[in-house]
Amino acid sequence: MERIVERLMYSARWLLAPMYLGLALVLVSLVISFFQSVAYLLINILTLEESEVILKVLSLIDVSLVAGLIVMVMYSGYENFVSRLDIDEGTEKLSWLGKMDTSSLKAKVAASIVAISSIQLLKVFMDAQNIPNDKLMWNVIMHLTFVASAFFMGLLDCKTKSRRSE
Repeated sequence: MERIVERLMYSARWLLAPMYLGLALVLVSLVISFFQSVAYLLINILTLEESEVILKVLSLIDVSLVAGLIVMVMYSGYENFVSRLDIDEGTEKLSWLGKMDTSSLKAKVAASIVAISSIQLLKVFMDAQNIPNDKLMWNVIMHLTFVASAFFMGLLDCKTKSRRSE
């Protein structure tokens, strides 16, 4: 009975695979959204003010960072929790594939969230004259919370790794 339960539990990891495929579909929707924004920017480039162009470009950078985050989570999550990706030797392979454990994935996700938050904060500052001071303050507080969280997660990870090596 115990072996059956253990095999079932171990096989249950495959329930994550459709979630990672779902992330691939989210990636498709981000690509569509990205190119809609690029088309809008190119069509209206002569009528947009400089600050509007900069805000649109920052939004495009934001979308690309989120897309990279999705790829990271999709591949490393699949490899860490479901199964190794069997990629032929002759095929182009991402350098970090197979090397990112859950700890390094957490650190990269936290760093990506800080980068995305930074761009969001920059977009808010670009339009600061139209945003109430309390909303500006809350945006800064949220960003600093992300920065502090990433810092403390990294600190905890360092302490955990140093204890493991002892």
